Amino acid sequence: MSPLDRTPPALRGQDGEGSVQVHQDEGAKIEGAKVFSVYGKGGIGKSTTSSNLSAAFSMLGKRVLQIGCDPKHDSTFTLTGMLQPTVIDILKEVDFHPEELRPEDFVSEGFNGVKCVEAGGPPAGTGCGGYVVGQTVKLLKQHHLLEETDVVIFDVLGDVVCGGFAAPLQHADRALIVTANDFDSIYAMNRIIAAVQAKSKNYKVRLAGCVANRSKETNEVDRYCDTVGFHRIAHMPDVDAIRRSRLKKKTLFEMDDEEDIVRCRAEYMRLAQLLYDGTEGMAPAPMEDRDIFELLGFD
Repeated sequence: MSPLDRTPPALRGQDGEGSVQVHQDEGAKIEGAKVFSVYGKGGIGKSTTSSNLSAAFSMLGKRVLQIGCDPKHDSTFTLTGMLQPTVIDILKEVDFHPEELRPEDFVSEGFNGVKCVEAGGPPAGTGCGGYVVGQTVKLLKQHHLLEETDVVIFDVLGDVVCGGFAAPLQHADRALIVTANDFDSIYAMNRIIAAVQAKSKNYKVRLAGCVANRSKETNEVDRYCDTVGFHRIAHMPDVDAIRRSRLKKKTLFEMDDEEDIVRCRAEYMRLAQLLYDGTEGMAPAPMEDRDIFELLGFD
């Protein structure tokens, strides 16, 4: 008997053809806050984007919570200036008895009051990232930490779109994709679009658009977006100031007022306001692999 045959019928195919994903517990819903999930190819700058976006939301006067969903737990590094312990590691210390934890055990305060949590992930080859996300949200709700939050940002591991790391999409209002003006990044974006579209059949999540990051030009990103019916909603240029900010363990909002930094800050502030005001939920049609190679591949 296959794993699919052993799956209760109510759980089959709920999030796409062949899916055996389990639906979110109704009690785990995040209510009141606007929730965003940030995805993109590994190494594309999701954590830098997420942290500067969190900082921008905080500069707009919003109460912000950023949740890193990556075993290397460096999502909130520039907000707090250091690596934070993960929820999973902290739960292990109390033998998975969450009632023994206090909020300060797993929540840190970063730049301008941004609350920072590192969910972490299971050891390599063991377990599922979805469990980690679920336990983190459950813990936050148990301690009433989501009741006084205006914005929640999930910063999600790489371009993995398996059921586990697609779990934040069950909570999100909008998904934001970070890309660059190159084939590999756009290929990853195409797969992430397909994952979000599958989740949107059963959850409220919709695509907000993409951010062209570390890119001098945006012509390839724009050509792809025009083809599938997607939008680029921000552009962060390839400037050394962004790299230096991470080396200094700071967001752009804590750096000196250099021309490039001021320009990038303004773009993050514009993006934060746009997302908070609400974007139209997009439903692009992801391309087949052969078609995306023909559009963006070699001549």
